[in-house]
Amino acid sequence: MSGLTAIVPCYNEGAQVDVAYQEVCAALGTIDDLELLFVDDGSRDDTLERIKRIAETDPRVRYVSFARNFGLPAAVTAGFRYASRPWAVQLDADMQFPAAETWRLLDAAGDGYDVVFGIRADRKDSVLRRMGAAGAHWVARRWLRVEVPHGATSFRVVRTEVGRTIVNLPTGNSHFVAKAPQIGARCATVPVAHRERAAGTSKFRIGRLAGDAFELWFGFSWRPLNAVYLLAALAAVAAVVLSVLGVAGVVGGTALLVASLLVSAATAAGVAVVGRYLYRRMMDVRPRRIYYVREANFPVSDEDRLDRGVPAPPPPRQAEARTVPR
Repeated sequence: MSGLTAIVPCYNEGAQVDVAYQEVCAALGTIDDLELLFVDDGSRDDTLERIKRIAETDPRVRYVSFARNFGLPAAVTAGFRYASRPWAVQLDADMQFPAAETWRLLDAAGDGYDVVFGIRADRKDSVLRRMGAAGAHWVARRWLRVEVPHGATSFRVVRTEVGRTIVNLPTGNSHFVAKAPQIGARCATVPVAHRERAAGTSKFRIGRLAGDAFELWFGFSWRPLNAVYLLAALAAVAAVVLSVLGVAGVVGGTALLVASLLVSAATAAGVAVVGRYLYRRMMDVRPRRIYYVREANFPVSDEDRLDRGVPAPPPPRQAEARTVPR
């Protein structure tokens, strides 16, 4: 290896930080030019203090700490922006992907790939999480024609410059797995081991799963929006037909009311989806920072700093004393 950065996003991981550090060092410590980059996503526990203690004893450890919790996509973005080695591996602090499995990904990367995704050979997550993620990717590939590597996960080895290109794309969409093929990166997948979380609590939420699916479907394909347009057109036609049938007395009052409610519900759902889509598009094109760094043990970009690197204004000058003529 010519150099590897292990990117470890953390949010309220506490003692798991020490576990992750020890496992990464044990598994990848033979790499001469190894860097461990911890990204503290605004943790409210002692995560940052533990990272600092480790960094004081190991010069290979660098860290950035956000001003607040900005989310995993922001932490991943910062990780690839500040990774300083030619290759980077993204690892979860919970170590559900054993750090030793990184070697499988590195072996595949040696065949000329830019991104190598680990795929869980035997996933140790809840049924809802497994079905939700698999279903979202299946719909994206099968119905929407979005190129998503089958089974791709957040455990991945990436050529750092390619990873930096992906996270710096001018879009707020967080789907690394869909962006990589979109820019033409050479991608591969490798089966890897997966284990249950040993400590801490899972950050999985149903709302997050739904939001990720929405971004994947609407961020990389026009087909869902076309389906909404079709639904709106059918609802409009149905409303006209119902109105005519109601005036003609063909449809009774109860049936007409039920049908009208169904048409209204379909219309409202279509408006909500389009509104959400337009909001996401506006967020994509509006210049913004997705995170701000409160502190780090290495220089960071002025644009990423919470204080923006703006020098303090000079103090006001005191007025000179003058003698008033009589």
